[in-house]
Amino acid sequence: MDVASINARLGQAASVDSRELDRVCEVVAAELIDADLEPPFRIPSADFGTDPWLICADRYWRRRFLREPTVEVAARCARWLYDHTDDAAIRPDIIEKWSLGYAFITKDTVESRHDLTLATGRIVEAFQGSADICYFATVYHAGKLRANFMFDELHQFLGSSLLAVAAGHHQDDPLFTALRAFAALGSRTITTAHALDLLDTAWDAVPRSRTVVDVCLNALAAAPPFPERGEQLRRRATAAVTEFPDDHLFLFRLACGQRLCGDHADALASVDSALRLLPAIGTRISHALLQEQYLRERDIIEKGLEFTAWTAGQQARWRDQDTANRDLRRTLQASAIRAVELVTVFTAAIAFAVGSLQITLVGTLPLRDRALLLVLFGAGLLLFALLIIAGTWIVSGRHEPDPRPGPR
Repeated sequence: MDVASINARLGQAASVDSRELDRVCEVVAAELIDADLEPPFRIPSADFGTDPWLICADRYWRRRFLREPTVEVAARCARWLYDHTDDAAIRPDIIEKWSLGYAFITKDTVESRHDLTLATGRIVEAFQGSADICYFATVYHAGKLRANFMFDELHQFLGSSLLAVAAGHHQDDPLFTALRAFAALGSRTITTAHALDLLDTAWDAVPRSRTVVDVCLNALAAAPPFPERGEQLRRRATAAVTEFPDDHLFLFRLACGQRLCGDHADALASVDSALRLLPAIGTRISHALLQEQYLRERDIIEKGLEFTAWTAGQQARWRDQDTANRDLRRTLQASAIRAVELVTVFTAAIAFAVGSLQITLVGTLPLRDRALLLVLFGAGLLLFALLIIAGTWIVSGRHEPDPRPGPR
């Protein structure tokens, strides 16, 4: 394989549709792997969508990492990238995407501390302690730990490993700080306040790369619950979607934040948008992994919607039952009052009838005195009945349930 023929094939692929471009890049990358050759061409841009040379290099190193998922290959990849790019301005974006992207697809191959120490010695020796090369390898290994949610291991690796120390001034880079924030937010031994300080430092970096935003949002999504976690994720993800409106991953993070805040309807719309925007091109393994995550989140959101609907129905039934119980209590109280009133009036009427009969038939008083006695006796019974009825109304009024909801 000669450079001229490879450049010619990739140059021709630049003018075809995206599927054919992807196919040609995959074929060339596979041929390079089979020939045990690194890509012999140069990278002119950081355009992962249309630059055939960058796409082909991406496919090549993806295959290489799947075959050899080690920090030494990461160092070799970094060396190749620096040797095959003339424009230093395009490197940071490629470095961030490659180091964390390849870590994600090889997350099941975390190297042991012993192997990492030996590999670090060989990397430092082979590349004369280059901070740039060590930084790429550090982010690659850190990306594996991040993908496996190994928070404490990541914190220890970034803070004290020889590879991270060899990264030199890159330890102050926003991505390095964002990874430290990810480790701190997930750790059970680091305070949330300190972790959020690290997150703010990375988030407020100028310029702030898309990868830094991704790691910050991932840190909030993966962190154990803490006050305002859902609102923090929703707020920052909303800003990310505003800045990167067609980014499926940020829509997915927004869906997670909305779900944590109880906005299940909005969360479902966001995750559906993320699924629509998720590219399905060629043999990109990360597509299947991301789609699995998105569909799992969608299932959780749908269950949340169902639970919310069930809860609302239960609350409505409880309200209806409470209203029915209050109506029943009022009916029973009213019936009791009517019964007392009826018994009181009936008793007073009987007492008046019996008393008046005795006064009329048995008494020896003059007619006028007997009439006055009957009037006084009837008035007393009437007053008695009125007092009983008034008392029942007063007592029932005191025990009337308070219709206002909530604690009293």
